Amino acid sequence: MKIAGLDIGTTGCKLTVFDEKGTYLDKSYKDYPVKRSGGEHEVDAEAIMDGVYMVIREMAGKYADIAGIGVTSFGETCVLADENGKPLHMAMLYTDPRGAAECEELTRKMDGRTIASITGVKPHEMYSLPKLMWLKRNRPEIYAKARHVFLMEDYVVFALTGAAQIDYSLATRTMAFDITSLKWSEEIFKIADIDMGLMSKPVPTGTSAGAVRPEIAKELGLSADTQIVSISHDQVAAAVGAGVFDSDTAVDGAGTVECVTPVYDGLPELEVMYAGNYAVVPYVVPGKYVAYAFSYTGGALIQWCVDTLAKKEKELAVEQGVSVNELLEGKYRKLYKEECPTGMLVLPHFAGAATPYMDTGSKGVMVGLTAATAVCEIYRACMEGVVYEMMLNMECLKDSGVHFTMLQATGGGARSKVWMQMKADALDMPITALKTVDAGTVGSAMLTGIAVGCFTDLQDAAAHMVEKREVYKPRKEMHEKYQEIYQRYRKLYEAVRPLM
Repeated sequence: MKIAGLDIGTTGCKLTVFDEKGTYLDKSYKDYPVKRSGGEHEVDAEAIMDGVYMVIREMAGKYADIAGIGVTSFGETCVLADENGKPLHMAMLYTDPRGAAECEELTRKMDGRTIASITGVKPHEMYSLPKLMWLKRNRPEIYAKARHVFLMEDYVVFALTGAAQIDYSLATRTMAFDITSLKWSEEIFKIADIDMGLMSKPVPTGTSAGAVRPEIAKELGLSADTQIVSISHDQVAAAVGAGVFDSDTAVDGAGTVECVTPVYDGLPELEVMYAGNYAVVPYVVPGKYVAYAFSYTGGALIQWCVDTLAKKEKELAVEQGVSVNELLEGKYRKLYKEECPTGMLVLPHFAGAATPYMDTGSKGVMVGLTAATAVCEIYRACMEGVVYEMMLNMECLKDSGVHFTMLQATGGGARSKVWMQMKADALDMPITALKTVDAGTVGSAMLTGIAVGCFTDLQDAAAHMVEKREVYKPRKEMHEKYQEIYQRYRKLYEAVRPLM
């Protein structure tokens, strides 16, 4: 028996296969184009489905006994579809500016804090509901034909099974889901003038939608008994894949985007969450919630630094048979005989500011450069800037009811010993680097394994699939050094934002 996690991303989809004990076997990936032009940011939902079919067909050709496929996806992006699930238009991405006027209209009809108290998210045009309002107003002929509204998880699940269901965490990304009653909010759909009957049925994270359609199973080479499971929004799947199920531990997703995901044993203080633009999301454990504290540029900033400033170092790294990251970190150690922060300040808003600001107009800033500054110093300062931004988020969340004392780190950044130790020191808490780089796929497979009977519960699944690599413990003297610099960093955004 095999289990698989299907991850639907913005620019590509990936199917990863594991055996019944949770051991990784294989994966297949297919990308698809995203269109950004003329103020329109779109993706072709049919191209996504073609990619899904391709990766499933490839893996089913190698592993005929796939018992279940769990589906997780990126959030917000939605599409109107006909009764057969065929998309009626290009789907708008969360970055698409259309829907801004409609979001303002919503907040005139219902106070933003009231909306947030119901939905767990502060009103913003990135969410699905304002996009649907824009479509109804500007593409009425398409809206009139619609029989379904799908986000990408339930779009794929419906195509594979014929069941229209969406898990609670992804439903939250619409800005129309009641996070306490775990139902669509009739009141919000009414003021938005959107037909709530178009939405998929909300179900708990990890709920099976049933067996794959017989004709699809035959076409793709799957067993007719293969179960398709509605998993979650990708960040929730990553929290599951990191083995984080209680409020004592949080996830450090050290990928392209830096995201810290804490768990709450009940509803957090919603006023604090509203002020910091933090989403409150129902979690896989009933009665618990998670939040997302994130920076758009985590690993992406480090990659920018390497690609833009460290071209010579990249060549040297190839010659020496090491990674460019190792080379730059080694140069910094030689430059400074004892470990110390750079003292530079890097505002990591190279793709705008995420929480707590949610300011797309903010830009990246480097403060403290001199003619003697080396590339290895800038490289380390970029790492520090991402960490300081996370420290700022933790400070903003302190009154929300959060109280974790340990981080579980996943993603490519978890491989960097320097970055992991820096985070442990700066945040003053131990960090466990997991062997799992792609925690979202692992989380999807864990919940799929539970659904098809490979694992009894979350703890059993985690015992099989969550592997620890190394624990980094905070050092008091280093924490004090980072704290001193962080006090300056706290003032950086307010100081430079008026100049941009």
